[in-house]
Amino acid sequence: MMRETLTIDHLGAQGDGVAHTAAGSVFVPFALPGETVEAAVHKGRAQKMVLRTASPHRVDPACRHFGACGGCSVQHLDDASYRDWKRDKVARALAARGVEADVAPLMACPEGARRRVTFTARRLGPDILLGFNVPQSHHIVVVEECPVSAPAITEALGDLRRLATTVAATPKAFHMAVTATGAGLDIAVDGAGQLGAKQRRTAIDLTLSAGFARLTVNGEVVVEGRKPEVNFGGVAVAIPPAGFLQATMDAETAMAKLVREHLDGARYCVDLFAGSGTFALRLAQAGRVHAVEGDAAALAALDQAARRTPSLKPVTVEKRDLFHRPMTAKELNAFDALVFDPPRAGAELQCCQIAKSTVRRVAAVSCNPGTLARDLAILVDGGYRIERVVPIDQFLWSPHVEAVALLRKPAPGRN
Repeated sequence: MMRETLTIDHLGAQGDGVAHTAAGSVFVPFALPGETVEAAVHKGRAQKMVLRTASPHRVDPACRHFGACGGCSVQHLDDASYRDWKRDKVARALAARGVEADVAPLMACPEGARRRVTFTARRLGPDILLGFNVPQSHHIVVVEECPVSAPAITEALGDLRRLATTVAATPKAFHMAVTATGAGLDIAVDGAGQLGAKQRRTAIDLTLSAGFARLTVNGEVVVEGRKPEVNFGGVAVAIPPAGFLQATMDAETAMAKLVREHLDGARYCVDLFAGSGTFALRLAQAGRVHAVEGDAAALAALDQAARRTPSLKPVTVEKRDLFHRPMTAKELNAFDALVFDPPRAGAELQCCQIAKSTVRRVAAVSCNPGTLARDLAILVDGGYRIERVVPIDQFLWSPHVEAVALLRKPAPGRN
């Protein structure tokens, strides 16, 4: 491959620098706008990049593993430029769908706040590799630090490696999801193979001696020394193994505050894609809530938490696959406020029904600006007005960005 001199025009959606050439766009990992680099180019992607002219916005990365570990893509960008880039990801996605909205400045994410991390592990002879995959590769970078992750996780790396060594019953790579909870680390291993009796006993002993709260392997709870709980606005919730949880408490608190303030005064709310109750349990402090979720374990955790908290207003739950059977406009008309927080695929069919409904206030939460923009366009076409869109950074130094959109439908006869 011949080496080329490239000038970086802008940052792409995944954090790569983008250079325009006669052959088309070239994506240059870890390069910044305005920089000149020399690199070999293969199928539109730069390899073995050498920096020739650096951007004034380039800074020293916070982690020694940056550039090898696949967890972060933009640690080398100064804070102001980073925040603008993430905010613009949301603004550009809305503009591409023709959605006009006031996009607020990015709500920042502090270092050391990520409370759930998924490691990749693989046995290599008597040793274990535990870390993150190199971008676009199966190669594992063994990590000794992670400034993104909660200290409770990084301080336990030694014990986590020993546990991974114990449960590894296959030479293939497997995943270890680690969640920091008030009761200790909740660990869910998937794909490590079938545990033998001796492995099981050793894993139980190690889990308890390390002070971990729970160990789950391939969906089976092997040991639970303490019930892993999280706190949703003062309500304790015993989360299921590997259950969905907002990545950082800071982002969760910020999103919940926006949702509660927008829906303030509602007497009956519906929470769609409710998970284990991030929003539903907070909203139930002020009014009735109906929580709808397709995951039975998450819904059970929400229901049990609500039943154990007598200070809450009535909370009802419904197990329902909203992708295939969205709540109809007629069903939604029973509520005066609504929040939805779907997976990355968004809530296209559900939004078509919301658009036809008489629900006055809607809060949309999303981790994907593209599908959020599509869903908001549907709601706007149905008569809703976007009051505000707030981007929230809970995936520090990654290309991912959360957003909360607040909408209102005028009463009939009002403009």
